[in-house]
Amino acid sequence: MSFENWAAFAAASAILLIIPGPTILLVVSYALGQGWRTALPMAVGVALGDFTAMTLSMLGIGALLAASATVFTVLKVIGACYLIYLGIKLFRAGGALRAEPRTDAVSAARMAAHAWLVTALNPKSITFFVAFLPQFLDRHADFWPQMLIFETTFLALAFANAFGYALIAARARNVVRNPKAIRSWEGSKMPGFGPETFSDEDIANIVAYLKEMAFEKRFSGEH
Repeated sequence: MSFENWAAFAAASAILLIIPGPTILLVVSYALGQGWRTALPMAVGVALGDFTAMTLSMLGIGALLAASATVFTVLKVIGACYLIYLGIKLFRAGGALRAEPRTDAVSAARMAAHAWLVTALNPKSITFFVAFLPQFLDRHADFWPQMLIFETTFLALAFANAFGYALIAARARNVVRNPKAIRSWEGSKMPGFGPETFSDEDIANIVAYLKEMAFEKRFSGEH
């Protein structure tokens, strides 16, 4: 595998991971409700879930590659079309993020298990990997080293992405609930609003608004 091919895979994976989906909504929900302590178990659960879905997808792709180069090429074309469809659908959706804080007290192990279940058992995850991975596989090279490199790269990025989202959501939760921060905001931006005004739903809406603005800027080319 060439460095250029790996770099293209890593860049595409990073871009796709940043866009929030059901797994990230779950991560943000826990972080909004319970703070930074959720970051590590949720990130571990997400990485394990992606490992499960990605391994199942790669084994299926490997079997197709071994069976027929023509079938693999057809899968690659269908996968490219599916990714284009997902992009158009995502663009039309507007990128809104709605996450309700989860305040139910659970252990770190249960949080990780919840993240794993949502990530691994989502049929769309496996479908996505089946469509995405063939775009970067070299059918003339050894399959197993490519599988190892791609999985390691994607899982490291997925862990970092989930961990980052959790920390940002936890930080937003703490800032909004900080009376000094609210007084500062109150004096400069929102006269008449005090710290008691902000509920858990308000915190979720603030994060949703910030993510929606970031999403719109990314697609409109604003800097």
